[in-house]
Amino acid sequence: MSSTIPESPAFETSQDKKMLRRQLQVERQMLVDRHQRAMHLQEVLRVWLMERGDRVVGAYWPIKGEFDTLPALFKWTEADDKRRIGLPVMDKQSKQLSFRTWYPGCEMEEDGYGIPKPKSTPELQPTLLLVPCVGYGSQGVRLGYGGGFYDRTLALLQPRPTTVGLAYANGHVPWLQAEPHDVPLDVVLTDEGLAWRAPGI
Repeated sequence: MSSTIPESPAFETSQDKKMLRRQLQVERQMLVDRHQRAMHLQEVLRVWLMERGDRVVGAYWPIKGEFDTLPALFKWTEADDKRRIGLPVMDKQSKQLSFRTWYPGCEMEEDGYGIPKPKSTPELQPTLLLVPCVGYGSQGVRLGYGGGFYDRTLALLQPRPTTVGLAYANGHVPWLQAEPHDVPLDVVLTDEGLAWRAPGI
Protein backbone atom coordinates (compact mmCIF):
# COMPACT_ATOMS: atom_id res chain seq x y z
CA MET A 1 0.00 0.00 0.00
CA SER A 2 1.49 3.37 -0.96
CA SER A 3 2.04 5.87 1.84
CA THR A 4 0.14 9.17 1.92
CA ILE A 5 2.59 10.74 4.40
CA PRO A 6 3.62 14.20 3.15
CA GLU A 7 7.34 14.44 2.42
CA SER A 8 7.90 18.12 3.09
CA PRO A 9 9.74 19.02 6.32
CA ALA A 10 7.73 22.26 6.33
CA PHE A 11 4.64 20.21 7.25
CA GLU A 12 4.69 21.26 10.94
CA THR A 13 1.59 23.19 12.01
CA SER A 14 -0.92 21.74 14.48
CA GLN A 15 -3.48 21.42 11.68
CA ASP A 16 -0.94 19.55 9.56
CA LYS A 17 -0.15 17.21 12.46
CA LYS A 18 -3.85 16.54 12.89
CA MET A 19 -4.04 15.52 9.23
CA LEU A 20 -0.89 13.39 9.57
CA ARG A 21 -2.37 11.55 12.58
CA ARG A 22 -5.52 10.78 10.60
CA GLN A 23 -3.56 9.51 7.60
CA LEU A 24 -1.28 7.29 9.70
CA GLN A 25 -4.21 5.80 11.62
CA VAL A 26 -6.08 5.01 8.41
CA GLU A 27 -2.95 3.41 6.92
CA ARG A 28 -2.38 1.34 10.07
CA GLN A 29 -5.94 0.02 10.10
CA MET A 30 -5.78 -0.82 6.38
CA LEU A 31 -2.44 -2.69 6.47
CA VAL A 32 -3.10 -5.98 4.67
CA ASP A 33 -0.18 -7.59 6.53
CA ARG A 34 -0.93 -6.12 9.95
CA HIS A 35 -1.32 -9.55 11.56
CA GLN A 36 2.08 -10.63 10.26
CA ARG A 37 3.65 -7.35 11.37
CA ALA A 38 2.09 -7.80 14.82
CA MET A 39 3.58 -11.29 15.12
CA HIS A 40 7.02 -9.92 14.24
CA LEU A 41 6.67 -7.12 16.79
CA GLN A 42 5.51 -9.60 19.46
CA GLU A 43 8.81 -11.46 18.95
CA VAL A 44 10.87 -8.24 18.96
CA LEU A 45 9.23 -7.16 22.22
CA ARG A 46 9.65 -10.58 23.89
CA VAL A 47 13.35 -10.70 23.05
CA TRP A 48 13.89 -7.10 24.15
CA LEU A 49 12.16 -7.72 27.50
CA MET A 50 14.48 -10.66 28.15
CA GLU A 51 17.42 -8.24 28.24
CA ARG A 52 15.80 -6.17 30.99
CA GLY A 53 15.47 -6.68 34.73
CA ASP A 54 12.15 -4.83 35.15
CA ARG A 55 9.44 -6.24 37.39
CA VAL A 56 6.68 -3.69 36.66
CA VAL A 57 5.76 -2.75 33.08
CA GLY A 58 3.12 -0.20 32.13
CA ALA A 59 1.30 -0.94 28.88
CA TYR A 60 -1.95 0.15 27.19
CA TRP A 61 -5.21 -1.26 25.92
CA PRO A 62 -4.91 -1.32 22.09
CA ILE A 63 -7.28 0.84 20.05
CA LYS A 64 -7.48 1.98 16.42
CA GLY A 65 -5.28 -0.78 15.05
CA GLU A 66 -2.51 -0.33 17.64
CA PHE A 67 -0.12 -3.17 18.34
CA ASP A 68 -1.37 -5.35 21.22
CA THR A 69 1.40 -5.74 23.83
CA LEU A 70 -0.61 -7.90 26.23
CA PRO A 71 0.09 -11.39 24.77
CA ALA A 72 3.87 -10.79 24.95
CA LEU A 73 3.57 -9.31 28.44
CA PHE A 74 1.46 -12.21 29.70
CA LYS A 75 4.20 -14.63 28.57
CA TRP A 76 6.72 -12.36 30.30
CA THR A 77 4.83 -12.63 33.62
CA GLU A 78 4.56 -16.42 33.32
CA ALA A 79 8.35 -16.68 33.65
CA ASP A 80 8.39 -14.88 37.04
CA ASP A 81 5.43 -14.56 39.40
CA LYS A 82 6.81 -11.29 40.81
CA ARG A 83 6.36 -9.51 37.50
CA ARG A 84 3.39 -7.16 37.12
CA ILE A 85 1.58 -5.43 34.24
CA GLY A 86 -0.15 -2.06 34.63
CA LEU A 87 -2.72 -0.42 32.38
CA PRO A 88 -3.35 3.34 32.37
CA VAL A 89 -6.15 5.08 34.24
CA MET A 90 -6.71 8.67 33.19
CA ASP A 91 -7.46 11.48 35.65
CA LYS A 92 -9.90 13.71 33.76
CA GLN A 93 -9.02 16.80 35.77
CA SER A 94 -5.22 16.65 35.62
CA LYS A 95 -5.21 14.77 32.29
CA GLN A 96 -2.45 12.56 33.65
CA LEU A 97 -2.17 8.79 33.81
CA SER A 98 -1.74 6.44 36.72
CA PHE A 99 -1.37 2.69 36.36
CA ARG A 100 -3.36 -0.15 37.88
CA THR A 101 -2.55 -3.84 37.91
CA TRP A 102 -3.90 -5.86 34.99
CA TYR A 103 -4.06 -9.61 34.60
CA PRO A 104 -6.16 -11.81 32.28
CA GLY A 105 -9.69 -12.00 33.62
CA CYS A 106 -9.47 -9.04 35.99
CA GLU A 107 -12.58 -6.88 36.20
CA MET A 108 -12.57 -3.99 33.73
CA GLU A 109 -14.57 -0.83 33.21
CA GLU A 110 -14.54 1.89 30.55
CA ASP A 111 -12.86 5.23 31.11
CA GLY A 112 -14.22 8.56 29.89
CA TYR A 113 -13.04 7.76 26.37
CA GLY A 114 -14.60 4.30 26.23
CA ILE A 115 -11.25 2.53 26.68
CA PRO A 116 -11.20 -0.45 29.09
CA LYS A 117 -9.22 0.00 32.32
CA PRO A 118 -8.75 -2.24 35.39
CA LYS A 119 -11.40 -1.75 38.06
CA SER A 120 -10.26 -1.50 41.69
CA THR A 121 -6.95 -3.32 41.25
CA PRO A 122 -3.84 -2.06 43.10
CA GLU A 123 -2.02 0.98 41.73
CA LEU A 124 1.59 0.48 40.71
CA GLN A 125 4.48 2.50 39.29
CA PRO A 126 6.16 1.07 36.20
CA THR A 127 9.92 1.07 35.76
CA LEU A 128 9.33 0.41 32.05
CA LEU A 129 6.54 2.06 30.08
CA LEU A 130 5.34 0.79 26.68
CA VAL A 131 3.88 3.68 24.69
CA PRO A 132 1.76 3.41 21.52
CA CYS A 133 2.92 5.53 18.57
CA VAL A 134 0.73 6.83 15.77
CA GLY A 135 4.02 7.74 14.11
CA TYR A 136 7.65 8.23 15.09
CA GLY A 137 10.67 10.17 13.90
CA SER A 138 14.36 10.13 14.71
CA GLN A 139 15.92 10.55 18.16
CA GLY A 140 12.88 9.11 19.92
CA VAL A 141 10.35 11.64 18.62
CA ARG A 142 6.80 10.29 18.99
CA LEU A 143 3.59 11.33 17.28
CA GLY A 144 0.66 10.46 19.55
CA TYR A 145 -3.02 11.33 19.42
CA GLY A 146 -2.46 14.94 20.46
CA GLY A 147 -3.88 14.76 23.99
CA GLY A 148 -0.51 15.09 25.74
CA PHE A 149 -1.35 12.50 28.41
CA TYR A 150 1.97 10.68 28.23
CA ASP A 151 4.04 13.87 28.10
CA ARG A 152 2.30 15.30 31.19
CA THR A 153 2.62 11.99 33.04
CA LEU A 154 6.30 11.49 32.20
CA ALA A 155 7.15 15.04 33.19
CA LEU A 156 6.04 14.25 36.77
CA LEU A 157 6.85 10.57 37.31
CA GLN A 158 9.79 10.09 39.67
CA PRO A 159 11.79 8.04 39.15
CA ARG A 160 11.11 8.34 35.45
CA PRO A 161 10.45 4.97 33.78
CA THR A 162 12.28 3.86 30.67
CA THR A 163 9.94 4.59 27.77
CA VAL A 164 9.57 2.26 24.80
CA GLY A 165 7.56 3.37 21.79
CA LEU A 166 5.86 0.63 19.79
CA ALA A 167 4.85 1.10 16.16
CA TYR A 168 4.74 -0.58 12.80
CA ALA A 169 7.64 0.46 10.59
CA ASN A 170 5.35 2.16 8.07
CA GLY A 171 4.71 4.83 10.74
CA HIS A 172 8.22 6.24 10.39
CA VAL A 173 8.15 9.95 9.49
CA PRO A 174 11.80 10.95 8.90
CA TRP A 175 11.24 14.70 9.13
CA LEU A 176 9.07 14.65 12.27
CA GLN A 177 10.38 17.23 14.78
CA ALA A 178 9.86 17.39 18.55
CA GLU A 179 7.91 20.29 20.02
CA PRO A 180 9.01 21.97 23.29
CA HIS A 181 6.55 19.95 25.42
CA ASP A 182 7.43 16.57 23.86
CA VAL A 183 9.26 14.05 26.05
CA PRO A 184 11.42 11.88 23.76
CA LEU A 185 11.23 8.10 23.96
CA ASP A 186 14.21 6.12 25.21
CA VAL A 187 13.61 3.26 22.75
CA VAL A 188 11.49 2.65 19.64
CA LEU A 189 10.66 -0.93 18.63
CA THR A 190 8.95 -1.86 15.36
CA ASP A 191 8.10 -5.03 13.49
CA GLU A 192 11.50 -4.63 11.80
CA GLY A 193 13.41 -4.56 15.10
CA LEU A 194 15.11 -1.85 17.16
CA ALA A 195 14.57 1.52 15.45
CA TRP A 196 16.06 3.78 18.13
CA ARG A 197 17.79 3.52 21.48
CA ALA A 198 19.06 6.48 23.48
CA PRO A 199 22.66 6.31 24.66
CA GLY A 200 23.00 4.47 27.97
CA ILE A 201 19.71 2.56 27.67
